[in-house]
Amino acid sequence: MNVTINRYAYTTICQSADAMCRFSTLDGGAHEEWHSESPIPTQGPLQLLKGVHARITRDYLNGDAVPLHVKTFSDAPPGSGLGSSSTMVVALIQAYVEYFNLPLGEYEVAQLAYLVERKDLGLAGGKQDQYAATFGGFNFMEFYADERVIVNPLRVKDWVWAELEASLVLYFTGVSRASADIIDQQSRNVGESRQASIEAMHSLKQEAIQMKECVLKGDLRRLETTLQAGWEAKKKTATSISNPLIEHVERVAFANGARAAKVSGAGGGGFMMFLCDPEDRLRLTRALLEQGGSVMDFHFTQQGATAWRIS
Repeated sequence: MNVTINRYAYTTICQSADAMCRFSTLDGGAHEEWHSESPIPTQGPLQLLKGVHARITRDYLNGDAVPLHVKTFSDAPPGSGLGSSSTMVVALIQAYVEYFNLPLGEYEVAQLAYLVERKDLGLAGGKQDQYAATFGGFNFMEFYADERVIVNPLRVKDWVWAELEASLVLYFTGVSRASADIIDQQSRNVGESRQASIEAMHSLKQEAIQMKECVLKGDLRRLETTLQAGWEAKKKTATSISNPLIEHVERVAFANGARAAKVSGAGGGGFMMFLCDPEDRLRLTRALLEQGGSVMDFHFTQQGATAWRIS
């Protein structure tokens, strides 16, 4: 169960004036360049940019070297739990699709982003972020064996959309974390058949189904209960998901109007999300700001991955 917000990852592609491939992150200040006909290592800095370039070159350009300058930047900090890495990979792929006029639809773009991150680069994680960023909007996503995915767009009533926006507070703890480390621990717990972790995973699945029903019916009080139950279950999947900082912020939030809490993404830091009565939003925001982090203003958006050309 996922909804996208109006924070974006951006990619610009243009042809190089020489035979060099150049990769730049405009927000991070990193830059690398390689001769287009030389093997470009995908590991190390800028691995997302180089990983996408390698996969597109191999699968869709017959391995032909094309000298490009690829530049990126993002509205969300890395390690934020907002799916910023996967969103960047989707933005990169969508830009290549537009640049080379590749015949890829939403499902193909999302699956390709998953393959680059999880298979080519070996970064631990799921595939929900790639599909969320590609499709946009409120979606209930189903994942099956054999890489089969179904994305179900939800027809959310306007008043539910508005009430949720007015009720949700996104708080950045100021602590970024490596989601892959937490996901590795979750995977080990399941692989070792630790019953508490497995039961928590089943609970999270059921709560996603319940959240879909709550959003479609406009039952926001039950949504609060379900979100909080999901957070309690999530904490049981790995010990590193919560920590004293998160628990302190959660106590402060509930003392100032929060009705439900959850750490976005893998956990351990990044963004925390809180549901509250819209009348308590200002009080909650002020209390959270006193904890040293920041509150992100946002709106939900229906827009998924988009690319365009300029002359």
